[in-house]
Amino acid sequence: MSGHGFLLVNYVPGTSLVHRAPLWLKFLLVVGCGMASFLVVDWVVAAGALALMCLAFLASGAGPARLFRAVRPILPVLAAIGLFQWWQLGGPVAARIVLNVLVCVVAASILTATTPMQRLLDGVVSLAVPFRRFGADPERFALTIAIMLRSIPFIAGAYSDVRDSARARGLERNPRALVLPVFITTVAYARQTGDALAARGLGEPGPEDDNEEDEGTQHNGTPGDAGRR
Repeated sequence: MSGHGFLLVNYVPGTSLVHRAPLWLKFLLVVGCGMASFLVVDWVVAAGALALMCLAFLASGAGPARLFRAVRPILPVLAAIGLFQWWQLGGPVAARIVLNVLVCVVAASILTATTPMQRLLDGVVSLAVPFRRFGADPERFALTIAIMLRSIPFIAGAYSDVRDSARARGLERNPRALVLPVFITTVAYARQTGDALAARGLGEPGPEDDNEEDEGTQHNGTPGDAGRR
């Protein structure tokens, strides 16, 4: 299957100031842009924020071509949203909504373009460690994110390949010719991923889980067992 990009930019090696910035600062940038998208009510401010994000992306050395590829998949959706919001609420509101979405996409692309995937996952594990007391498993959480980041481009690529194949056969308007092959391919990919994880012993209960289960069995005996004691 041919490779397909999907929204976020892959890591681009470099030594720029953006590359050397602490990971927590990049995380904070993404979170801050997401929160600001709900608070900014002036499209001029949103445009200024987008310009700053684009300058930061270009300062990393990733290049304008990667920046365009990061936002290109959502441009048709944003155009439709912008036209609808312009019709309903006017031009300034439509511009603010579209620009805020672009700010979030570019900010996330800065994070992925300047941070190796392993370092990014290690940062996710560190952020999830405080939740271990509530039963969370930081390593499995990071593994889930890694699988998600790998699966989204695969599914997008599967749909693109199936669409091209259906168009070549004159079936681009047939929903079954588009949906069914993508569904079968996605299920097969999920099963292969699950088999690969199971072969590596991932997803199985660990020794601590087995000990807890054994202790629970010992403490939760049947009434007959208690009577025999």
